[in-house]
Amino acid sequence: MTRRPIGYYVHHHGAGHLARANAIAAASDWPVVLLGTGIGDRGIDLSDDRLIPGGFDGLDGAGDRPEALHYAPLDHEGIRSRIAKVSEWIAVARPALMVVDVSVEIAMLARLASVPVVYVRLNGDRSDPPHAQAFASAHALLAPFHETFERSETPDWVRAKTRYLPGITPVPFKAGVEADRILIVVGRGGVPGNSAWIADAARACPHKSWRVIGPVTPPARCPSNLIFAGWVDDPASEIARAACVIGAAGDGLVGAVLAADRSFICLPEDRPFGEQFATAQALERLGAAIVLKQSPQPVEWPDLIEREAAIPSDVRRRLHDPLGAKAAAVWLAALAGRYIGERADAA
Repeated sequence: MTRRPIGYYVHHHGAGHLARANAIAAASDWPVVLLGTGIGDRGIDLSDDRLIPGGFDGLDGAGDRPEALHYAPLDHEGIRSRIAKVSEWIAVARPALMVVDVSVEIAMLARLASVPVVYVRLNGDRSDPPHAQAFASAHALLAPFHETFERSETPDWVRAKTRYLPGITPVPFKAGVEADRILIVVGRGGVPGNSAWIADAARACPHKSWRVIGPVTPPARCPSNLIFAGWVDDPASEIARAACVIGAAGDGLVGAVLAADRSFICLPEDRPFGEQFATAQALERLGAAIVLKQSPQPVEWPDLIEREAAIPSDVRRRLHDPLGAKAAAVWLAALAGRYIGERADAA
């Protein structure tokens, strides 16, 4: 018996959406088809919807727009193509379920096409009308974070529709920790890192080995204990080897750090809907990380690293489910089976 697939829409901004989709698909016994820009032969590749190739700030330049939409630029050939391709795939594949990670517009399109939707609900203030409508139209909401990260302002009806599933990450890389290694992670969704403060931090801790991954241009004068590795294919292995990780509060990085159970110094970045600030506040409130509102002075780094190393490991471990991806896959399969009248464990 051929099962009708679960569609999984992957947003192109940042690496976390695709990592989450891949982790769920790898853990799923139900067929999962990825849809998104840059997916290539891993699924259904969609035309780019960005106004500026390679850049995305979420602004569509539209003077008028329905209140229920976030991003709807006019006369954009890429959007016409991607909407047509998603609609055609839905008509032919007849998906049992559509996971949307994330896009209010794609969620509405799937709902209009009579497909049950699970909307991935990220942290932050999502009380604006488009998010509220997407949440209301979805059959369920998936929060890829621990329930204790939840904002107190989140309405009860949103909480009631939400399944909290921390730990939707690739299987953690097993590697020995290098006790003196400090890893700085600069994510794909942010701006290129400023290398000056990194070099100053490394100079302030000459007994530590500093390594940077991500889009950062090395400074003209680089201390001998600092390496800029650029983009890497296996950030999980880099995180696994580090004694302490420094980076922003993006969902992907936070999940990877918790999965590897590594010390974390968090510098949240400004993101739409205050997503990273909300996550950072939760980490600080729960005592799971050192959270900084700005880059510290060089002389502060030795004390910060020492303070973070003193945080008990169990504080981080209770925020992570090592079987999170499997739990998400089983839950989604159960929903898919329910909507098409099939038991999730049926062949």
